[in-house]
Amino acid sequence: MLIVKLCLLEDDAIMGESLRDRFEMEGYGVDWFRRAGDAERALAAGGYQVFISDIRLPDETGDNLFRRLQRALGTSLPPVIFITGYGSIETAVTLLKAGAADYVVKPFDLDELVRKVRELAQPDDRDPAALADDSPRLGVAPAMRRVEAQLRRLAVAGASVLIVGESGVGKEYAARYFHEHGAGAARPFVAVNCGALTESLLEAELFGHERGAFTGAQRMKRGVFEQAAGGTLFLDEIGDMPLPMQVRLLRAIQERQITRVGGETPIDISLTLVSATHRDLRALVAAGEFREDLYYRVNTVQVRLPPLRERPEDILWFARRFLDELAAGSPPRGLSRKAEQALLRQPWPGNLRELRHCLERAILLADVEILDAGDLFDAEVVETGEAISEGLSDYLQHCERDHIRRALARHAGRITSTAESLGISRKNLWEKMRKLGISADGSSG
Repeated sequence: MLIVKLCLLEDDAIMGESLRDRFEMEGYGVDWFRRAGDAERALAAGGYQVFISDIRLPDETGDNLFRRLQRALGTSLPPVIFITGYGSIETAVTLLKAGAADYVVKPFDLDELVRKVRELAQPDDRDPAALADDSPRLGVAPAMRRVEAQLRRLAVAGASVLIVGESGVGKEYAARYFHEHGAGAARPFVAVNCGALTESLLEAELFGHERGAFTGAQRMKRGVFEQAAGGTLFLDEIGDMPLPMQVRLLRAIQERQITRVGGETPIDISLTLVSATHRDLRALVAAGEFREDLYYRVNTVQVRLPPLRERPEDILWFARRFLDELAAGSPPRGLSRKAEQALLRQPWPGNLRELRHCLERAILLADVEILDAGDLFDAEVVETGEAISEGLSDYLQHCERDHIRRALARHAGRITSTAESLGISRKNLWEKMRKLGISADGSSG
């Protein structure tokens, strides 16, 4: 039997020995190194399925080593799990954005680390679809990177998926991501909110109608089942669908045929179905509010999106992404340190939708380049936070860091063009980036 081999880079003797012993007990082959150079040479020789590395090392930082290995080995570099005692949100964002598979923060649960390694060591975990698009789309938190990998595998298989999660958590983002990685990516993605329409309107929206089918139907209209032919149909809030419509939907899914309202000719349909709900469908089935047979049809595979409060790493990542989107061609806005900490303190019961609305409101009302906590929240909310240094030096440094980061993003990390746009020399830009802890991709190091 082929033994899965791990490359372990850990300079602490007690920690390294403990990890090596545990993984060997689990049946893995482990090569343990205490210096980055030794691990780098071993990885270059190949043969490892997972690389586990500490961040703080005597001869190198795990972060710098990782970037160098990426350049040298490319896709031959095995999935990397970082061990860090400095598990700040910014560190996690930087590592995961750079392509790390996962991370654990000391002190960590050894069983959890074993589980992560077991998942990454599976032969199909580094499938071609994953390697082709490894940049985060749904978030940088480890939980969301796992969701992305799961959706890519399901999309390739063409499976029907039920996405569950609280309102505003990003279910349509996930459905679109699934569509983009499936065989029908070049075909339409069509979404309909089942809870936003009356029963009669929903029927016409789903199945279409013939001319004269009802008052006001002056022409034939194709429903979303026809519009999504060959692609993906996303039924959002399917748990809010009326029972009579559930019967018609079940028949359409089973028979792969629909009939337009007022029509008689069955129309064949071929598409991938993705459903979503914030409600507990099993509880609705028990209460007689959702058909059990439909539940089993749409729940072939279930994907859960955790709420934003369970993945704080994503808050600032999405905040910056939303700010760039909302700029709409105008100069992008930044966030002060106070604003960032205020964002991280909020529970966000409305999840991503609430976060986006918060930023959109701030942009409309605050005519400033750097949004402060007071621009985002009421004074009462801001005052409940921890005291933050208001020194002018810290504030100016934060503004400079944010401005350089955005300039790098606009110029795709190219140092020469970024320096020219800022009106400084390449050397001066490098010095500022080193001082402010900014990596070449514009993230905070």
